[in-house]
Amino acid sequence: MALILFGMFIVLLAVGVPIGFSICSAAGITLFAGLGDAKMMMLAQRMFVACDSFSLIAVPFFVFAGDLLAGGKISKVLVEFCESLLGMIKGGLSVVSVLAGMFFAAISGSGAATTAAVGATLVPELKKRGYKEDQAAALIAAAGTIGVVIPPSVPMVLYAVIAEESVNNLFQAGFLPGFLMGGILIAISIFQAYKNNYPKGVSFNLKNVFNTFLKAIPGILMPLIILGGIFSGYFTPSEAAAVAVIYALIVSTFVYRDMTWKKLYATMLGSAKTSAVIMIIIACSGPFGWALANWKIPETISAAVLSLSTNKYIILFLISVIILIAGVFMETSSAIILLTPVFLPLIRALGVSTLHFGILFVVGIAIGMITPPVAINLFVASGITNLPLTKISKAVIPYLIGLIVVFLFIVYGPLFIPGFLA
Repeated sequence: MALILFGMFIVLLAVGVPIGFSICSAAGITLFAGLGDAKMMMLAQRMFVACDSFSLIAVPFFVFAGDLLAGGKISKVLVEFCESLLGMIKGGLSVVSVLAGMFFAAISGSGAATTAAVGATLVPELKKRGYKEDQAAALIAAAGTIGVVIPPSVPMVLYAVIAEESVNNLFQAGFLPGFLMGGILIAISIFQAYKNNYPKGVSFNLKNVFNTFLKAIPGILMPLIILGGIFSGYFTPSEAAAVAVIYALIVSTFVYRDMTWKKLYATMLGSAKTSAVIMIIIACSGPFGWALANWKIPETISAAVLSLSTNKYIILFLISVIILIAGVFMETSSAIILLTPVFLPLIRALGVSTLHFGILFVVGIAIGMITPPVAINLFVASGITNLPLTKISKAVIPYLIGLIVVFLFIVYGPLFIPGFLA
């Protein structure tokens, strides 16, 4: 059954069938082969059950909130505030690019939205000040990977639903890895600034800091309201997602006044399409997951891997490599929905916490956003700059190496440092 399930999935993907339909079709063929047409009703039932979760309400809301802010003025005022603080150091605008990406990550929950919002604002400015355009685009694309690590995070919500893990705990554990990713990108960008003799930005001026801070207050308050409300227990992550949409609408319409009916309609349409794709994949994963569980395929895979080695450091390394490879060829949500049920029995057998695995999974898949050939952040950066994907792919290599180093630290750090992700 495992051969039929995974074999059909790979064949369907290879001939160009969309991933959601490949998952569902592979599950349907497996159900028919193993149980006959009497059990085919299970296909529709499991698709409905997969979507029947209150936590999943957060997905379309966070997508919509991120899209509202990505196309608005908020990204510009946040960048101006960051530059007023750090623009005076050599290559300061590249540091600002990473900080803006980290800050927007705490608002959008999406890597592509973070790349689009920060890139549209900063890439032209970086180019104007003498930065290499391909390096600027690559840096902002790399910073966009932090969008799904620093909470709120759509992939973390999906993992929490599948693994029955606490969304709050995952969100709290996401801050440190996000800061480490930002730190390594800042270090590399400063090194490149000295190497290429990039200029300093605006001089430090308290009046300028104060003025830009006043403009940025509505944007700064958003993650404080959302995450503060979640961690203080005032509302759930799903309720927080709805609050994020309302707040984003109020700020865009009445504070920055850059929201029109036409723009709102276009944003809603784009968010609906994105959310529909994610929900279709989630629905299609239902029968796939049932087939996995019914024929005990994850347990079989777990036993086979453990028969090769019982050393959890080696097995974690192998799992990490698979996650990185999956991130190259699969969209983030698809990889989490498909692979989480496969790996969970093995992770539990190793004695690794599902919280630790969830964080390393999200970070590993996020790195795939800048790893060609299927690298959504690089596609977004290419669209903003009109540079060939090959040129940006070459420039992103130093940042990619730095993020992989951080990823390996996140994989093994919690095994040696008590409370590392607590």
